[in-house]
Amino acid sequence: QVQLVESGGGLVQPGGSLRLSCAASGTISRISELGWYRQGPGNQRELVATIRGGGSINYGDSVKGRFTISRDNAKTTVYLQMNSLKPEDTAVYYCNAKFPNYVLGYEYNYWGQGTQVTVSS
Repeated sequence: QVQLVESGGGLVQPGGSLRLSCAASGTISRISELGWYRQGPGNQRELVATIRGGGSINYGDSVKGRFTISRDNAKTTVYLQMNSLKPEDTAVYYCNAKFPNYVLGYEYNYWGQGTQVTVSS
């Protein structure tokens, strides 16, 4: 069982920066991956960035070079530093945790409630 709480969303002008955080609690030792996804109006939910337990990182093509994902040493909090923000970055951003079941051979996805990011002049 994992609980995820996002914070840090808000309104920012194009070219500005914003930092999101996600605090994980529960059976956090079983989490195999933490990450961020987003969904804007009329869009599919898409990958923003993920970080695996071993430290490997994956970014969506639209945010490479602008966003940075990181975590604390205890692996209980994951951050998303967003720079050079564009209007098309406007979306609800969701924290995600993957929780593997090795007996049944699948990963369960936990989601936070989401935080709104709006990029506008």
